[in-house]
Amino acid sequence: MKSKVKSLAKISRRATQVLVAGGLAVAAHGTDHFAPTGSLITARGYQTATLLASGKVLVVGGEDIHTVTFEDAELYDPVTGYWTPTGSLDEGRSGHSATLLPNGKVLVAGGNHWVFGVLDSAEVYDPSTGEWSTTEALDDGRTYHTATLLPNGKVLVAGGDNTFSTFSSSLLYDPDAGTWSSTGDLNVPRDAHTATLLPNGRVIVVGGFDEQFVPMASAELYDPARGEWSPTGSLGTARQGHTATLLPNGNVLVAGGQNPDGVSLASAELYDSATGKWSPTGSLAGERAGHTDALLHDGRVFVAGGSDTQSLPVAFAEVYDPVTGQWSSSGPLYYVRINHSATLLPDGQVLLAGGVGDNEFILASSELYNPVTTILNPIVNPFRSGDGSVLFGFSSPSGPSYSVLASTNSSSPLRYWKNLGPATQTPPGSGQFQFTDHFAQDHPQRFYRVTSP
Repeated sequence: MKSKVKSLAKISRRATQVLVAGGLAVAAHGTDHFAPTGSLITARGYQTATLLASGKVLVVGGEDIHTVTFEDAELYDPVTGYWTPTGSLDEGRSGHSATLLPNGKVLVAGGNHWVFGVLDSAEVYDPSTGEWSTTEALDDGRTYHTATLLPNGKVLVAGGDNTFSTFSSSLLYDPDAGTWSSTGDLNVPRDAHTATLLPNGRVIVVGGFDEQFVPMASAELYDPARGEWSPTGSLGTARQGHTATLLPNGNVLVAGGQNPDGVSLASAELYDSATGKWSPTGSLAGERAGHTDALLHDGRVFVAGGSDTQSLPVAFAEVYDPVTGQWSSSGPLYYVRINHSATLLPDGQVLLAGGVGDNEFILASSELYNPVTTILNPIVNPFRSGDGSVLFGFSSPSGPSYSVLASTNSSSPLRYWKNLGPATQTPPGSGQFQFTDHFAQDHPQRFYRVTSP
């Protein structure tokens, strides 16, 4: 989330005057920034990370510098900032997929095992018990495939490879029955591609390796109603190791990756889901492949890490603004990393965990990206009413929703601030907002901030 901090207002119960410290927002200094958080229990790269319904993050599997795969899993709690162990997989794996199911459970499928090779097994994690259970196996061992949750609740697994061959086959997993079934084949075999669910319920897969492990420019659409794939417009540049992000307007942003010569790319392209065509957009400041992405709450796209043209880990992050079509710097990471995980948290921060750092060192470190921007119009005319309630207003562009956060400690981390609810725009469309804290009298002093969305 790109928190648009209006101001920080301090309310004292005994004060006859309400003090407003405009522009003072701890953990919101007008620029994006990174901050370290709790380290993983086990250093790992090539893991998956899944945001659970509880707001915690489940990290599963991965491998160490010797490609030894892990069966253990961990949970990150955004409230405490710490990781705790949870139930272990039946088989260690990396290069697998992890999908949050409609019932809140997590399906993990395929991947590599350091002894057994490519796996066909699948397991399901139950957050209520912290335990894993096996489910029906895939038709064949596969890794570097994609897994996409469809609107009907089924999971589409497409492509991948088993070391010896690249797949064109696709499968559907039914969470209710716990079974897999075949569906239409891709027009070309591919792995290390991306898959994105479009607003119309179709899935677009983009790029990746072909049977000769050469990056491709082609893209295809899966129609769940017909169970068939059809070609769509091709990328301007063949690539693998890129990211693909669905934008709020329904278009898809593809960024970075490697071309057929093994050179990391700075270019980015936009897929128009209405026309099926690609067009170039603003380029990244630097080349990167194997990076991660996250769609921020304000509709911008955050990318971090990856490797450059010398295959060295990248130490900086960038944000794409779909309004301007341009990228801007988000500052340096605490640790350079590639093949890590990135998870958008409920409070709008992005959790980066693990991965491979300098000299191929496997990381246990984690960090939080806080996309704070410049301070906007401050809270104005706050005052305390006779019943102890605090009322205040602020002005801001009409359209987005604005929430009021409160804390008794101005230096408290953002995750500890309480969301009091949305402000009211009065009259509608005016850009003038009001809020009343009816419980202010319960606190000797209280600090407020306004964020969007």
